[in-house]
Amino acid sequence: MTVRSRDRTRHDEGAARPHPDEQPDGYVQAPPRAVYIHIPFCTNKCHYCDFNSYVVQGQPVMDYLRALEREMERTVERTPAKRIESIFVGGGTPTVLTPEQMRFFLETVNAYFSDRTPDCEITMEANPGTTDLEKLAAMREGGVNRISFGVQSFDNALLAAIGRIHNVDDVYRSIENARAAGFGNISIDLMLGLPNQTVATLEATLDEAFRLGLAHYSAYSLKIEENTLFHTLYYRNELPLPDEDEELEMYRTVMRRMNENGYKQYEISNFARPGRESRHNQAYWRNLAYYGIGAGAHGYVAGQRHVNVKGVQAYIDACAEGLPVKETHCVSRREAMEDFMMVGLRLLSGVRNESFRSQFGVPMEEPFGEELERLVRQGMLIAEGDGYRLSEQGILFGNDVFAAFLSE
Repeated sequence: MTVRSRDRTRHDEGAARPHPDEQPDGYVQAPPRAVYIHIPFCTNKCHYCDFNSYVVQGQPVMDYLRALEREMERTVERTPAKRIESIFVGGGTPTVLTPEQMRFFLETVNAYFSDRTPDCEITMEANPGTTDLEKLAAMREGGVNRISFGVQSFDNALLAAIGRIHNVDDVYRSIENARAAGFGNISIDLMLGLPNQTVATLEATLDEAFRLGLAHYSAYSLKIEENTLFHTLYYRNELPLPDEDEELEMYRTVMRRMNENGYKQYEISNFARPGRESRHNQAYWRNLAYYGIGAGAHGYVAGQRHVNVKGVQAYIDACAEGLPVKETHCVSRREAMEDFMMVGLRLLSGVRNESFRSQFGVPMEEPFGEELERLVRQGMLIAEGDGYRLSEQGILFGNDVFAAFLSE
């Protein structure tokens, strides 16, 4: 079942590496048009969170922001940034930055990623209660035009149980502040499959969410990750999760209610008003290149995936000497094809041969004809026009579909 999961060494600059235009197996990847930047600071660590984040108190925040500046400078020297279409600032909670820190940070971003399309989408993740009007004004002045709030639930008891420090009043106040500051493109994250959550409590959360009339909603299921409090409780049998049938019913409820309220499901976990789909995330789902900046950030440029060093001070130290890359991985043509299918089929519009041919020069049926035929026969995929998309059954059991394209 799909709904149980959520979709997040120092580099020797003298080491041999492919020229940006030279990639494995003749696979040529287009230059990045998307930028991800990681701010790893939070007010606290939620019980389910395994993201690369640290409680902000006592952290060298300005040193980190200056290190980000050094990484941006070296990154665009190596691979110049041209015609950027989306920038996403994630975390952590980027809005724990003070207004002064926010201004410094966004000035840096604007200096190194200034060549943008006129409609470039610039998203910042936020936690309710961390966005006063002064900070929102600094964000607007710095070019941010989309906010994604980590709301998770409109049930105060449930918020406390999962380790969130905001309450429902903070959500309403934060949305009101964002609108007052001029933000029209606002998204919130919701979670399902939480401890002691029921279909009824989820319905109540959806009622409140729809009253806000936002542009975009994401609905993710809880995933139990290692090195979290929930992981410890789960293996002690002390985490009262809903069973799979009830969680499946929660997911069906989300899909039904979103449709009834005018939100189109465009990806397994994402719903939007027309024209408000997340452009940045679609770059991931279309397997396109993107810059990854910051501690623990992942990037995908010139056919190579990389991951940066994670720790705050380790990242700062690494940036003092060069690019803070811990590991790199050259993506072969076959692997890139598999990635294209697995992430592309998360989109309800599916995958198209026009896009596949533009990247790889052959139709999807050449490498994956047997798999596609079997999934269509099983009712998991629908062959449609120039490509394929998930069926209703395939949406519910997407992980089984995606796994079909992995090499053994």
